[in-house]
Amino acid sequence: MEQTLRVAVFGASGYTASELIRALINHPRLEITNLVSRSHAGKKLSEVFPHLLPSYISELRLVDEPTQDYELAFLCLPHEASHELVPLLLESGKRVVDLSGAYRISEEGAYEEFYRFSHKHPELLREAVYGLTELFREKIKGARLVANPGCYPTATLLGLYPFLKFGLGLYEVIVHALSGVSGAGRTPRQEFHFPEMSENFFSYSVEKHRHVPEMEDAIRRLTNRDIKIRFTPTVVPTSRGMLSTIYLKAPKVDVLELFRETYKDEIFVKVLERPPHTKWVLGTNYCFVYPYYDRRTETYVIISAIDNLGKGASLQAVQNANVMMGWEEDEGLFQTPLFP
Repeated sequence: MEQTLRVAVFGASGYTASELIRALINHPRLEITNLVSRSHAGKKLSEVFPHLLPSYISELRLVDEPTQDYELAFLCLPHEASHELVPLLLESGKRVVDLSGAYRISEEGAYEEFYRFSHKHPELLREAVYGLTELFREKIKGARLVANPGCYPTATLLGLYPFLKFGLGLYEVIVHALSGVSGAGRTPRQEFHFPEMSENFFSYSVEKHRHVPEMEDAIRRLTNRDIKIRFTPTVVPTSRGMLSTIYLKAPKVDVLELFRETYKDEIFVKVLERPPHTKWVLGTNYCFVYPYYDRRTETYVIISAIDNLGKGASLQAVQNANVMMGWEEDEGLFQTPLFP
């Protein structure tokens, strides 16, 4: 009989939780026993997410605190809430995949500057494994705490990794990334109200974005080098999807062969010979990446596409859980893209 792990989903009423639950319902080894949401406690899952009515847990009620036993917690919570909850869960013997940013950056000082709270658990920052699976797989195995990456860093770092893996001296890294509106969360905000967001797109956090220290910290963990990233995010009027375009300078190399060699054994990263569309990865854990060298400007252009709720959040969280438990990495992640 296959090993089954009981799961609690905290913050079970947002978009990342919805996508996570969709994946967990079809996972052969993970069983949802608790859906935790203080704002929606008492409601059935099908009341919060009507699209999940056909599922076997549609009648399960959300609770403000776990009522059933579980071994693994997925945290779809605000950063500050995860920051406080993670130590309590670890002390009680639970394993944790945290989808917030509370434990992604190893330097505690970054939290006051970029997240506006003081981090009180530096010892857990040192323990937490950054959960970009393709880059940190060996450290994720057996971990107690995995900090699931942000969507922008996932798309960007997978585009940079071949240069980092083979020690190429990349520099002048400039990134412009586009994201669907779901990246802003489910709580209503005026600028994302349909009349204002429709037929409109705009950049934000141009001066300082909290994913910049996350990306630079991940690079430092990989290479022990400080590489600065100039990053600009833009929100576009689609529900989901992410496209990251990276411009960089590096020594001359056959860039297509470099990417093919790097990702030849990776299930969820596909190297293309033409620029990807976000539709090609919608609803999946895939990253489609296109590398190109512009000889005229001597610049590498790397374009990567992911689903910001899939590989950029919830489905990568399931991938990390699989690796933590020593299971096949793609268990429960056999989704083909939703097209058109």
